[in-house]
Amino acid sequence: MTATTQATGSTPVEGAYFRWLQLAMGIVCMAMIANLQYGWTLFVDPIDAKYHWGRAAIQLAFTLFVVTETWLVPIEAWFVDKYGPSVVIMFGGVMIALAWVLNSYASSLVVLYIAAIIGGIGAGSVYGTCVGNALKWFPDRRGLAAGATAAGFGAGAAITVVPIANMIAAHGYQSAFLSFGIGQGVIVFILAFFLRKPSRPMPVKKKQLNLPQTKIDFTPPQVLRSPIFWVMYLVFVMVAAGGLMTAAQIAPIAHDFKIAGEPVGLFGFQMAALTFAISLDRIFDGFGRPFFGWVSDTIGREHTMFIAFGTAALMLLTLSAYGHIPIVFVLATAVYFGVFGEIYSLFPATSGDTFGAKFATTNNGMLYTAKGTASLLVPLASLVAAKYGWQAVFIIAVALNATAALLALFVVKPMRRTFILGNEAAVDARARDVRAI
Repeated sequence: MTATTQATGSTPVEGAYFRWLQLAMGIVCMAMIANLQYGWTLFVDPIDAKYHWGRAAIQLAFTLFVVTETWLVPIEAWFVDKYGPSVVIMFGGVMIALAWVLNSYASSLVVLYIAAIIGGIGAGSVYGTCVGNALKWFPDRRGLAAGATAAGFGAGAAITVVPIANMIAAHGYQSAFLSFGIGQGVIVFILAFFLRKPSRPMPVKKKQLNLPQTKIDFTPPQVLRSPIFWVMYLVFVMVAAGGLMTAAQIAPIAHDFKIAGEPVGLFGFQMAALTFAISLDRIFDGFGRPFFGWVSDTIGREHTMFIAFGTAALMLLTLSAYGHIPIVFVLATAVYFGVFGEIYSLFPATSGDTFGAKFATTNNGMLYTAKGTASLLVPLASLVAAKYGWQAVFIIAVALNATAALLALFVVKPMRRTFILGNEAAVDARARDVRAI
């Protein structure tokens, strides 16, 4: 295997706090694309009420969005490497605005699907660029940086879910699509002018024993040939499937459980169970991403995965048995999303640790396509629920999360360590042979 050794260049010419400013702007950009995924559930039933297309047909738009958002990230990452982050995020801002403007006028499923594809292209451009940029700026805190960036995507919808719900109720879902679509796109477009990658490689500090990190930069073709990449991909798909299903279907689930409008009082607040659940889900999701990223920087990626995936399985099991109780529905979904969102911090950090920083944007983009693969199961969840009930869907998700937890600890951990140490030993041996000659 041919691999380039990682540069250990000195601190870039930018000031010590410049990278934190880059991180902050990336987080805001991510918050602006959050509603394209997490706000979607609010529109499903209003669209169905107007056109009677059926939930499964409408949710196909969600699948098209996620597939496009994820599977094109490696291509978008190539443009980032060639032209820098600004132009790609600028393009993303235009596309996400156009998508929701089209949604506001869509009177056929074809237009709804086209808008979903356009939105996916835009969201992927922003998401892949911001996460990849964070990995490059923070090789010493990859878990925290990737988690904080992903938190913008996880929690970004928290502050707007109530206004969107109110606008849908007062003026119709078309007005919500139009107003929020234009506003989100403009903010991303403006911030794009100020985003940049490091002018020189950031220095990597000494690694902890329980946090193995490679000293080699593996190219994307080399990564695709490595078995550890595909095992990580499989685990990502297994966990993402349950989270995407829940995010897309939480409103239909609440309506089918007949608790959507039931009042729930928590922390001095009282609101309808569905609205409370979505708001709290976004807050917990946003908090969980940097928190678990930080935890993984301390105790290791795989140990953190085991804790999070196991907790997710427990919460889904709780929803299966007691989700028809409003307070349980609100709290269980909140905790679930608090531990689900960490996949968007742990897997990028694990990818950077395993395959190096130089090609981090593209390599993480390839791994991120697992989210698109998982999204293919979302419409199937509607069909399973229609025939067997939501309990059956939850049980399947429980099994996937429990299996993923065991794979992370007993398969990914030893394979990844062997991959890193084995390749570094091979490179060192070749270096010694060259010196001997």
